[in-house]
Amino acid sequence: MNTRKGGTDIFRDTPVRYLGYANEIGEAFRAQIPINAVRLSYGVASGYVVADAIHKGKEASEKTWENEGQKSSQVRWAVLDTLLWQGLASVIIPGFTINRLCALSTYTFTKNSKFPISTRKWITTVIGLACIPFIIKPIDKSVDALMENTFRKWYHIGPVMETVVHHDRND
Repeated sequence: MNTRKGGTDIFRDTPVRYLGYANEIGEAFRAQIPINAVRLSYGVASGYVVADAIHKGKEASEKTWENEGQKSSQVRWAVLDTLLWQGLASVIIPGFTINRLCALSTYTFTKNSKFPISTRKWITTVIGLACIPFIIKPIDKSVDALMENTFRKWYHIGPVMETVVHHDRND
């Protein structure tokens, strides 16, 4: 796990970050569990995103700034950047990806398999769970590229903010 200047980031460098994957697990189990449980998994992942954004705002507020106006602006950018990045990389894109992979496997097994429905549901769940580790890094890197080429061009991330808003993961 990463360690940054200033110590360990609880939302990026500890097992707490796995809460951001709760919706992916919910999507993998969609065929097995009530829809409200899937919705709850999105609530957990979204709560993680909001908590990380608040944390990054607090980190930005603790940095040294030229004046209060700059400090206020940088805190807002840190929170917004984290909400966008985490929202895309932890909730929206992976949730959609696992949902569609599971839907495709359900469709395929329904049309081309003689397995009982309970077996098909479990195979779909296993496929969804097995795909999670393989989609994380490509999604993270894609969201990094998207953010660098769109949103982050609208404001300047200087050396002070790089440690706050960049979401490097070496796992």
